[in-house]
Amino acid sequence: MITVTNLAIQFGKKTLYKDVNLKFTSGNIYGIIGANGAGKSTLLRAISGELEPNKGTIEMLPGERMSVLEQDHFKYDEFTVMDTVLMGHQPLWKNMKDREALYAKEEMTEEDGVLAADLEMAFAEMNGWEAESEAAQLLQNLGVVEGQHYKQMAEISNNEKVRVMLAKALFGHPDNLLLDEPTNDLDLDTVQWLEEYLSNLEQCVLVVSHDRHFLDAVSTQTVDIDFGKVTLFSGNYSFWYESSQLALRQAQNQKMKADEKKKQLEEFIRRFSANVAKSKQTTSRKKMLEKLNVEEITPSTRKYPGIIFSMEREPGTQILEVEGLKAVDTDGTVLFDNVSFTIEKGQKTVFLSHNPKAMTALFEIINGNREADAGTYKWGVTITTAYLPLDNTEFFKSEMNLVDWLSQFGTGNEVMMKSFLGRMLFKDEDIQKKVCVLSGGEKMRCMIARMQLKNANCLILDTPTNHLDLESIQAFNNNLISFKGNILFASHDHEFINTVADRIIELTPKGTIDKLTTYDDYIYDESIKEKKAELYA
Repeated sequence: MITVTNLAIQFGKKTLYKDVNLKFTSGNIYGIIGANGAGKSTLLRAISGELEPNKGTIEMLPGERMSVLEQDHFKYDEFTVMDTVLMGHQPLWKNMKDREALYAKEEMTEEDGVLAADLEMAFAEMNGWEAESEAAQLLQNLGVVEGQHYKQMAEISNNEKVRVMLAKALFGHPDNLLLDEPTNDLDLDTVQWLEEYLSNLEQCVLVVSHDRHFLDAVSTQTVDIDFGKVTLFSGNYSFWYESSQLALRQAQNQKMKADEKKKQLEEFIRRFSANVAKSKQTTSRKKMLEKLNVEEITPSTRKYPGIIFSMEREPGTQILEVEGLKAVDTDGTVLFDNVSFTIEKGQKTVFLSHNPKAMTALFEIINGNREADAGTYKWGVTITTAYLPLDNTEFFKSEMNLVDWLSQFGTGNEVMMKSFLGRMLFKDEDIQKKVCVLSGGEKMRCMIARMQLKNANCLILDTPTNHLDLESIQAFNNNLISFKGNILFASHDHEFINTVADRIIELTPKGTIDKLTTYDDYIYDESIKEKKAELYA
């Protein structure tokens, strides 16, 4: 359990929040949400002790242990992968080092013998004899293969380091677990495993994430940072989002009577409570919703970008035909082979693969930026495309301001360009920035504005939620659902895929799996699991 009392955090003249009083209890997973810059990660840093608050106290129960997902992936380069994970349980790690030093002595005194007995007893109580096998299982579940377990951290890839650091945080079942963006750089299968793992924990977990499906799958309560305050709400992200949108609509309808407002909110709570039955935390969530007071539901101050894709031209019946495509990576790895498909009018297709480079290679090929190693593709004559590449670095090697930069990609005057930028939440002072100094999220919003100028009837999106905050992801997602043209995309966002895609094509080195279905049905289809095992073997 973690108790936060009268917490206040301020940087210079800017107060992030003050008078924060919260109690985080065992058996609950708290999803922490808020706009970029609201202080989500800062709250975790204060709770972990990394950041000293300006005021207030943070306490755990005596004897409890806290574990934190660290962001410095180079900190443990001198250690092996296995030792790094074991260090996640510091009392056990210290015991192991003390035992090692003691048994390295040429001669042991009587006092050493007593100490050794004490260390052995403590080691057994901490399940030390099973520690390495448990750590190895965690690593395997997170996609770090056995052959990497005793390598130096400096020898493994950054993607593997992310997974090792997550294994370190989870190792030893800490009483309190703090996770900041734990799904970053994880594939969809590993995210699914993590959802299952966390859902079965009895400890106290605080998590910051931009992955809505992940938050919905694991959270029992939502911590919202807004209005300069930190507020605890019952339910997961979807409940918070839908209820805040309902409250906003009510606030905008000044004529609505108080009784009618209350009736709408109570009906909303009843409907959500019924839907909760699908969740692993059914009982606890229902209890929380039963206690929820409708007065707790308030509009949010969040701003959502105006992402609106429109088609200048209605597409014909021929969209895209692909025949026998093959792509090989620079190191000789076959990314995909024998890929053939025909995209039908109106289809929204997600491309999956165990190797994310496969989707990028496909998109680069069909956009004419890369030669295929074999095969052909042909676009219909009526098709116009707008492409959001995974790597947008080349677009921003410029000293231009935002208006001049955007003007390169469409016709229209300065007022029109400012309008598009304004819809993407760039204020007047922002548009004079040089594009070379923009943050990752700002660059993505610029790229989306660029796409909107094209009025294309086919959108090609390579991992479109990268660097975006929850508000931008939600707005992007909502518009793609209603878009009438074709969409070809890749994503590691479960909710994004499940709500947008009506067709799934998985690229493998031996061919494709092609299914008209939802993502949820796809991942639980046993026949598809068998075919994947065959194609990836």
